[in-house]
Amino acid sequence: MTALDLSSPVAVVGTGTMGQGIAQVALVAGHPVRLYDTAPGRAQAAADAIGARLDRLVAKDRLTGADRDAARARLLPAESLAELADCALVVEAVVERLDVKQELLRELEGVVDEDCLLATNTSSLSVTAIGGALANPGRFVGLHFFNPAPLLPLVEVVSGFATDVTSATRAYETARAWGKTPVACADTPGFIVNRIARPFYAEAFAVHEAQGADPATIDAVLRECGGFKMGAFELTDLIGQDVNESVTHSVWQAFFHDVRFTPSLAQRRLVESGRLGRKSGHGWYDYAEDAERDEPHTAEKRQQPAYVVAEGDLGPASELLSLIREAGIPVREEEEDHGTRLVLPSGGQLALADGQTSVEFRDVVYFDLAVDYRRATRIALSASQDTAPQTLTEAIGLFQALGKDVSVIGDVPGMIVARTVARIVDLAHDAVAKGVATVEDIDTAMRLGVNYPMGPFEWSRRLGRGWAYDLLDELHVREPSGRYAPSLALYRHAYASDKREGSTS
Repeated sequence: MTALDLSSPVAVVGTGTMGQGIAQVALVAGHPVRLYDTAPGRAQAAADAIGARLDRLVAKDRLTGADRDAARARLLPAESLAELADCALVVEAVVERLDVKQELLRELEGVVDEDCLLATNTSSLSVTAIGGALANPGRFVGLHFFNPAPLLPLVEVVSGFATDVTSATRAYETARAWGKTPVACADTPGFIVNRIARPFYAEAFAVHEAQGADPATIDAVLRECGGFKMGAFELTDLIGQDVNESVTHSVWQAFFHDVRFTPSLAQRRLVESGRLGRKSGHGWYDYAEDAERDEPHTAEKRQQPAYVVAEGDLGPASELLSLIREAGIPVREEEEDHGTRLVLPSGGQLALADGQTSVEFRDVVYFDLAVDYRRATRIALSASQDTAPQTLTEAIGLFQALGKDVSVIGDVPGMIVARTVARIVDLAHDAVAKGVATVEDIDTAMRLGVNYPMGPFEWSRRLGRGWAYDLLDELHVREPSGRYAPSLALYRHAYASDKREGSTS
């Protein structure tokens, strides 16, 4: 099954931001495009807005004047659904209400030809449920573009329960022909990106609610240590707290209140207070012109330790040993069967976040996971009230000697980046096991859809097959609500790996 021929008209119903963006993508790809909106004058206004954006593309040398003129000639506002009768593809981008979408599709089915592909750009509703209103749901598919559609490459091609393979394939190939990067996905709450991305927000909010750190510090750690482009608090302020919470609530509800997707009470309070983020002038942060910028907690300068003793290779943090040597700090290595820690001159220990807490041990400071310890500019440390002050001082001084800013947070199991990455990896394995998408498509979706530094399975391979399972298992012991219980898929992944290694040793 091939992509739609460029001579085939494409229609977009609903002319808001997403509708206009999708129409522009199809238009620039070379299709005749029809715009329809129930509100009088909206389709024409959308066509004018798209034309203005084409002018800006010409000004930036991203489109020739001739191509712009040809595109404008192919763009036609429609005054009724009847004018969409000859379209080969109709994408609806109307309000996120099941009844509205179903009613629209029933009307469309009576207008277009039998071989016309019908699609929805929904981000939160079930494709199966929307298509359930159709006499022929086999030709109905989800085409979930990301905002802004002309710029972001990812398109989730979602097959409902009744979607024909030929329809999904045609939609997939058409998206690819439009210059997008499509990924195939089964109809599941949140599809790929909005399902697997929930822990990025949820764990940041949980650390804050537990008084582990303030939003500015958590955001800085996610960016400067975790390698994420934005922190969870600043990103949700940009998205809109009401929008982000609505997606979280929708996924949680669709999974029958699965505790792994439980919404944040702190975020609910923001929404209730009208603090919706940038668009309202206040969210987690204050965006007033005279507002003082919130800064992350950064430890004052400390003396570096005279040496460290490395027990084991530090696992995913093994690169630190090279960095410590390069900083001129002697490293004494001792082989330990189960050792993955640094011993400081005071006798205190430094260990990579593993889901346990400092208070459980005599004198341990935990450090957070980094996507790349060499490139990271900030490291988070956690300690308990019982941690010796000298141990914490030496730990801070060690990472400062490596050129890192240091943020000391509360005694939070799994810290910030480590628990976030572990949960993302777990949900990704669970999604593959349940047939939601392939490993490759999930990695692609998370890199392109939310700009993660790497896909969940890339992380899994880099960190070791048992790393996420072990950390979540420890977290589950300390918070046995089920939120951190590793999935059966992750358990099988880690156990099978151990079994194979045991059989070859």
